[in-house]
Amino acid sequence: MKRAFRQIAVLAALLLVLVGLARLAFFQGFTLVVPLYGDPDAYRVEAQDPDILRLGEVSRQGDKLRIEIEPQRAGDGDILIRDLSGNTGRLFPFHVSPLMTVYNKSDGSFTGDLAMMIAVAVFWLTVSAIMGWEFFHSRGPAFYSYASIYYAGFGIFSLVSGGMMSRVTVMHLIRSDSFSMLDAYSTINGASQIFMKVTTPLVIAFAAAMAVSNIALLRHERPRMRNVLGLGVSLLLLLGVGLGWLLFGMDFSGSEREGRIFATAQNVYATVFVYFECMLAGSVICGIRAARHRPAPDKDFIVILGCWFRPDGSLPPLLRGRVDRALAFWREEKAAGKDAVLIPSGGQGPDETMPEAEAMRRYLLSQGIPEDRIFPETRSRNTFENMAFSKKIIDETRPEGKAVFATTNYHVFRSGVWAVKAGLRAEGIGGKTRWWFWPNAFMRECVGLLQRRWKQELVLLALLVGFFVLLNMVLD
Repeated sequence: MKRAFRQIAVLAALLLVLVGLARLAFFQGFTLVVPLYGDPDAYRVEAQDPDILRLGEVSRQGDKLRIEIEPQRAGDGDILIRDLSGNTGRLFPFHVSPLMTVYNKSDGSFTGDLAMMIAVAVFWLTVSAIMGWEFFHSRGPAFYSYASIYYAGFGIFSLVSGGMMSRVTVMHLIRSDSFSMLDAYSTINGASQIFMKVTTPLVIAFAAAMAVSNIALLRHERPRMRNVLGLGVSLLLLLGVGLGWLLFGMDFSGSEREGRIFATAQNVYATVFVYFECMLAGSVICGIRAARHRPAPDKDFIVILGCWFRPDGSLPPLLRGRVDRALAFWREEKAAGKDAVLIPSGGQGPDETMPEAEAMRRYLLSQGIPEDRIFPETRSRNTFENMAFSKKIIDETRPEGKAVFATTNYHVFRSGVWAVKAGLRAEGIGGKTRWWFWPNAFMRECVGLLQRRWKQELVLLALLVGFFVLLNMVLD
């Protein structure tokens, strides 16, 4: 994460320098392109303040006028275009900075503006490429981190923002009169709003799928708070999208200051919603990738994470799925000439007749696994302890050995995060569960991941909100 942050920071600084150099490189002049109606030859161009702005070459380009403007000194000046019949045409107000760069107050264009648009588009697309590279090249235990969530979620945001900015840049290059710098400003400071609008169909589809799976879950399981999380998330997503579109579509009338405050409120709302949208998307992508991962059959230890079992010691489908997945991997390694050790991990709860590890050990024996290849871990009470206590067994047996852990598909990524925290370098494999069960359970995993770092998330969110508020106040 630190390496990617440094790369993005260096990129941002480099692009700022290039934009500044581009503005200074063109300080000698500014080109105003104006669409005309009727006979283009029946117009006259005048500089109202020749000591500030001086007219250069005025040429026709189809039904447009290209007017070269040369700044003389800092200050405000106007360019007037009127027809020869004597009727007043259009007045274009300009500002010349002390650095002799020209700013068009009517459409926001300025000296070297195209370079700025290209730089912003390149910045977003390069950030997306950096995050994509980091995400796809994070392998093994290094993948199980919050950095992977950021890479996946905000890499998508950067890609969409870069794509929209590229579109505006190309359209500005082709038709600068129709796609002005004001469009570029709206794209930059309204990046969150644009992303929210673009991804609305995906959010609605995701919320609907979550709701359907949750309803199916409630038909098979008793109603409990943990079994309605999917419905709650679906409802929040739909309400968030609806409120956003309502807020973005509101008409506003008031002073310029009030307008800025209203636009800032819109951007703050969009930024908060998009932040959690990206975090959720990143968690889902990481979870799916972790569940589908297939480690190489070269592991020395297979840790099996325990959970509830029946009073008679038999394994329910959820726990049996974990053990069967570990068994399948063990047999795959056996066929490749690797004789791995199985570590069923799980202590005894207050309502359990034996440690979870013992129940799994008995099942492994019934499946023909030699007893000397099973090293039960019977003290753990949660996933972190599963990993920490299993690591002790590995260190005592073969410290340099490679490990893999087996759990349910929706639980792989979060378990990997705990493995890293416990110092256990291990890859994960996931057992399957019923289609109506895993979406809600997976959503619990996502919420659990974000809940662990809520303070850090709030700090990062506050920084993003502050950044876009500043952009809104500067560019709007």
